[in-house]
Amino acid sequence: MRPAARGSGLGGGPAADGSAAGAGALAGVRPAGGGGAAAGYLPLRRNGQFQALWAGSAAATLGLMVADVAYPLAILAVTGSPAEAGLFAAVQSAGMIAASLPAGHLVDRRDPRKVLIVAEACRAVVTAVVAAALAMGWLTFPLLMLAAAMLGVGQPAASSARMLLLRAAVPAAQLTRALTQDEVRINGADLAGPPLGGALYGLRALAHAAPFVFTAFSLVLSLVSALLIKVSPDRPATSTPTEAGPEGRRRRSGMLAGVTAIWGNPVLRATTLLIGTVNTVGGSLGLIAVVILRRQSVSPAMIGVALASAAVGGLAGAALVRPLHRLRPGVLLISVCLLEVPLLALLAVPYGPVWMGGLLLLAMLWIPSIRVLLDVLILRQAPASEQGRVIGAVMTLMGVGIPAGLAASGLMLQYLSAQTTMLILAGVLAVGVLYCGAKPELWHARWPE
Repeated sequence: MRPAARGSGLGGGPAADGSAAGAGALAGVRPAGGGGAAAGYLPLRRNGQFQALWAGSAAATLGLMVADVAYPLAILAVTGSPAEAGLFAAVQSAGMIAASLPAGHLVDRRDPRKVLIVAEACRAVVTAVVAAALAMGWLTFPLLMLAAAMLGVGQPAASSARMLLLRAAVPAAQLTRALTQDEVRINGADLAGPPLGGALYGLRALAHAAPFVFTAFSLVLSLVSALLIKVSPDRPATSTPTEAGPEGRRRRSGMLAGVTAIWGNPVLRATTLLIGTVNTVGGSLGLIAVVILRRQSVSPAMIGVALASAAVGGLAGAALVRPLHRLRPGVLLISVCLLEVPLLALLAVPYGPVWMGGLLLLAMLWIPSIRVLLDVLILRQAPASEQGRVIGAVMTLMGVGIPAGLAASGLMLQYLSAQTTMLILAGVLAVGVLYCGAKPELWHARWPE
């Protein structure tokens, strides 16, 4: 099971008028869902701005998935230390979390298209430097740590900017369909990226630098797509009456405006806590699954096939977004998270790669609907002047537990069996479901208009 909210994949948009705050828009009825091209709008396939944005995002996501495989292999080749490979991932994750709120504030204050161009250019240059250093034999661990920090900081800047540009390129009535198409990008990259990364690293040409060259080229393609985009968010020029005065201006201009908006609403707070728990638990499942399968003497190739089943589940789950959104948002969220608890517990049963792959497929089948739910319930309701900061708040609040979950899982794997670790994680998720499920506001929440 992959995290339910990720920097590169989480999408959404504001309300049609750009004025509904998250706290006040939950009492209405569910929207039409944006399932098709509304009257007067081009179909998404003919929306050149959306397709350019989607193509660039797909290229960047695939390239970064390739790099996620190549970096640990390169670090092990350079240093021989698994701990330093783990430190690279930790530094990158810490950079993403630390930069999420500032990135959201930045795209609220600057043109998100320019932010995306700068972010992709910087990430392409960093990756190209790593590729050149590896090919010439002077790649060092300090350089890799610098690359980890810069790549981590660049991710929320690029993701926040891309999310705002998506809202500007796609009419509100088509956002749900656009986000469903985005799920194909995310899970397609999850499926194709790891084997492609491993295959490219196996090439001896350029001293195993081929995957980094591929990633740098992918980020250049994303940069080119950003240059082709001409849309920009429609932001209000003046403050609304509720924002007037020094106190209102201070609240609206602060970096923590998104956190305040989410945490001050019982429905959004419970949603954030529950999906954050899913992310905390789900972030380490790949590692635990590998440990369980290796102790059953499963070949690395079959382990890769089993893990790829999660991406297959995500691709299939994109087709379920619209039918599942006929349920109330709280009912959908609690039901899906409750279903994940026994699936996690069953992963502890050592029945081999087919069993593991089937359960991972089922676990991911429902995640696309939750990611789109998150957009509709939180991101799409943010005022136009706060959209970036709300995106940053979502990235921070829902991602902050992932490093802690990885660290805790590593410690448990050190002293406990992988099966016991998996059962403990299932128990943690069960506690989160019980706590948030006891909130009547979440059960009674309705889709915003």
